[in-house]
Amino acid sequence: MKYILGFLLTLAFLGLFGQTEEVKPAKVNWLTFEEAVEKSKTEKRKLFIDVYTDWCGWCKVMDKNTFADPTIAKMLNEKYYPVKFNAEQREDVVFQGTTFKFIQQGNSGAHQLAAALLNNQLSYPTVTFMEEDYSGVYPIPGYRKPEEFHPLLVFFLQNEHKKGGNAYTDFLKTYKSPYATQTKQEGGH
Repeated sequence: MKYILGFLLTLAFLGLFGQTEEVKPAKVNWLTFEEAVEKSKTEKRKLFIDVYTDWCGWCKVMDKNTFADPTIAKMLNEKYYPVKFNAEQREDVVFQGTTFKFIQQGNSGAHQLAAALLNNQLSYPTVTFMEEDYSGVYPIPGYRKPEEFHPLLVFFLQNEHKKGGNAYTDFLKTYKSPYATQTKQEGGH
């Protein structure tokens, strides 16, 4: 009996007895804007840019809920170059021969690149999608839950945005959500 007790204590000590795997939130491998541009020189992908500020509460909620979602993180890491860009950063960014700077306005200010990425509509959080050749940016303001955010990732990845007209509405008619079965299983709609 003492041998069994000793064995069980050893297992418990080693963490092998009754061990449960800790569930960690998924992690987006965020890049700087410059890193994403550099990577896109060797492998073309759209850039996904999360434009945020340190004081933005909804930006933090989006980090915690949306970007930590395993489905969202996987798609951003594998299909896009995900960039986290602080709209109030002070460092210059050189892009396509232009130096973008922070512009002080009163007690705060904004970075010129953030303004360019958001078509001068500075609100946070705003995400933007940028074409592989940098020819277009598509800012989308506001907080989105994972199940609301996923169709946007697919929409831009599949170039549905280039169809014009009611492209997003038409896309949603055939979009298959990976969250649909989860919602039904959890007793949702």
